[in-house]
Amino acid sequence: MEDRYSARDIQRSIVGKRVFLATPMGGEFPLNYRRNGVVDGDGQALGLGRFVKPNDTGKWWIDGDRLCQRFNTWYKGAPMCFELYRTGENQLRWIRDNGQKGTARIGQTL
Repeated sequence: MEDRYSARDIQRSIVGKRVFLATPMGGEFPLNYRRNGVVDGDGQALGLGRFVKPNDTGKWWIDGDRLCQRFNTWYKGAPMCFELYRTGENQLRWIRDNGQKGTARIGQTL
């Protein structure tokens, strides 16, 4: 059974942690949700440098019960928000405000 994350769940479970997004090509893409409101990621290990700038930094925030973020260059700096659903211990499913979906795992504390 899936439980949707509330704002409080996001604050407790995501903030201050590294979250690993599952990628369609296999592997995981790490995003760091720092306590100071900064989110950053580095896709160099996945070879993303051939397609996009391999790392970027931006801001995250909570809007209602959604986790939102805006990177400086990724996605042309457009803000995006996600509904998060718990699917297991340290496992989640996300749905972006544009309908895209994926899975992730919550990793270590930063």
